[in-house]
Amino acid sequence: MSSEVYFSNLRSRGQKENKNSKIKQLFDGAKFGDLIQEEDLTAIKLHFGERGNDAFLKPVLVNAVVEKTLNSNGKPFLTDTNTLYFGSRHDAVHHLETAIKNGFAYAVTGAPVIIADGLRGDNWIPVEVGLKHFQQVKIAGDILNADSMLVLSHFKGHGMCGFGGAIKNLAMGCASAQGKVEQHQCAKPIINDNCTGCGTCISSCPLSVMSLSDGRATIELEECVACNNCLAVCPESAVSLDFDALPEFMERMVEYAYGAVKNKKGKVGYLNFLMDITPDCDCEAFSDAPIVPDIGILASTDPVALDTASYDLVNQQVGLENSLLEHHHQKGGDKFRGVWEEVDGRLLLEYAEEVGMGSKEYHLINL
Repeated sequence: MSSEVYFSNLRSRGQKENKNSKIKQLFDGAKFGDLIQEEDLTAIKLHFGERGNDAFLKPVLVNAVVEKTLNSNGKPFLTDTNTLYFGSRHDAVHHLETAIKNGFAYAVTGAPVIIADGLRGDNWIPVEVGLKHFQQVKIAGDILNADSMLVLSHFKGHGMCGFGGAIKNLAMGCASAQGKVEQHQCAKPIINDNCTGCGTCISSCPLSVMSLSDGRATIELEECVACNNCLAVCPESAVSLDFDALPEFMERMVEYAYGAVKNKKGKVGYLNFLMDITPDCDCEAFSDAPIVPDIGILASTDPVALDTASYDLVNQQVGLENSLLEHHHQKGGDKFRGVWEEVDGRLLLEYAEEVGMGSKEYHLINL
């Protein structure tokens, strides 16, 4: 059966058509108010953006969701989890500082910020899933304990799963640090023939699991947590992803996404923002040029249908010149494969449908 996905474009000729008004219309159209009971502690799950990134969801738009949640008698809080990599959001103190500096202050959004997995990522609760790769997943305690949840995702590209939308926001975004390690366990970086033995990656490794051997960098894979710091800093592009491992990585992500909402059936709504559609995740400390024009905002209670509709809408655009997009600029071309040629994000959608998270079949309703 197809799922309903509500869509609003970004055209506006007056106050009643501004983005905040459109978000509120989508909230009502998708009946998100019915997901929230009186006094629900409602998690608004989003990504606060790495320091230096500027493509993340604008805080002033989040305020519209906060207002609608309050009008539905919920008690909203903004939340995310600490990162596996060692950036500006690796612990709750730096994460909160980054969120506020990026504009997610109470005065702007109208809701407090709570880092869901605690000071150092140790606040998590096991959830039984019984799936192919995991019997149990480690979900951030304050997300699991929330009564209801609204998942706000900036839809964009991603080098390890092709694209990032609602499912990725659940998978990595709701996992504890140990849960992130488990998802990355099959997809460790590899050293290729470009290595010159300069040692840059070794000095940047936060866990000191890299060394030089016969003039080349090596990785102690058993100890590596796949934070990918080495991949980011290598001046010779000698550290790369193991692309053969990425299908399993995507399946692991889906199983974590499944666990993140297992206890919230009928209590989760999703909004995807197809704006500033960059080739990379907002975890990067920069934002590259968008690969397609801004499209609009979508809402659904089905994350699989929502991500599928978002993927299709991106592919219906003509790709932008002077961006990282190298292939498939024409309408109908797979824009994410045009950036990350060896990564097929549709595998993530197929597995999410297979485990029962939703349907790839959707009915797009224009508001």
